[in-house]
Amino acid sequence: MKTMVMKVLAGAVALLAASPAMAQATRTWVSGVGDDVNPCSRTAPCKTFAGAISKTAAGGEINALDPGPYGAVSITKSITLRGDGEETGVLATLGTNGIIINAAATDKVIIDGLDLEGAGTGLNGIRILSARDVLIVNTAIRDFAAAGGSCVSINSGAQIRVVVRASVLFNCETGVSVASTGGVTAKAKVYNSLIHVAAVAGITVTGAGNSADIKNTEIVGTPKSLNLVSGGVVNSYGDNVLNGTATDAPTPIAKQ
Repeated sequence: MKTMVMKVLAGAVALLAASPAMAQATRTWVSGVGDDVNPCSRTAPCKTFAGAISKTAAGGEINALDPGPYGAVSITKSITLRGDGEETGVLATLGTNGIIINAAATDKVIIDGLDLEGAGTGLNGIRILSARDVLIVNTAIRDFAAAGGSCVSINSGAQIRVVVRASVLFNCETGVSVASTGGVTAKAKVYNSLIHVAAVAGITVTGAGNSADIKNTEIVGTPKSLNLVSGGVVNSYGDNVLNGTATDAPTPIAKQ
């Protein structure tokens, strides 16, 4: 009898220990009238991305139910943040980042339909430190004009691929910055997008092996459309508008 009781107690303890992981859902929701104490379900949504991400399983999705300010967030796992055309806002000011992606080297992250605002003092709209693949689509990133900041900043210690598609990057110091550490490579693809009013450059690629591919993209209102540093490369797949007021690149871009 004593042995049976001990087994029951052990099972109960194991169940309690597993309950936080079991509580994570593959799909959660946020709303401007939500509350982060909620379970982030469709009928009881959370208020912020930061509140919802801890209740969302790896590989899951956070959806915005309505327009609202959903706050800055750090991403450390495979996940999707989806605004679905709503004005899903992330505000970051005074040298802070809107979204930080520091996931595992095998993780995939999707940012879809968000509106990131830096109010002129935010550092980076999306700062990417580690992941395998990052897709930024149908997203507006603007007013990240702090010194050294970018609308999209890639500086990864893991080999990474980032796609920016059908997005608008406006009034940042640099539109897209591509760099890496530790001898790995970082690759960005900027398709069907607009980079407008960048104080330094539309796209900066730093370091041999790092590259950016551009297609159907306009880079206007910036001193330099493309800034290639220390062996960085930009490949053009055509139909781009590069209208920097200074030299577009220190060396001609490769045409594919």
